Amino acid sequence: MAERQTRIYGTVKIGDRGQVVIPSDARKDLNLKPGDLLLVMTGRNRRGITMVKADAMRALAEKIMQGLEETDNKSP
Repeated sequence: MAERQTRIYGTVKIGDRGQVVIPSDARKDLNLKPGDLLLVMTGRNRRGITMVKADAMRALAEKIMQGLEETDNKSP
């Protein structure tokens, strides 16, 4: 299994309309395509943002819900 590492792709500038361009290496590595939906969120310290493909978050939420259902079914 490949080791997951934090990778810095560079810096971006926020345009007048609040838009940023995701570096091409990041788009390639993460298989980001035009029209993909990204969930934009921040941590508790509000010092930065994270963008995650909405499909990945949906899959994670489904796994969590499935795990909760399995736990409920095992409860007496």
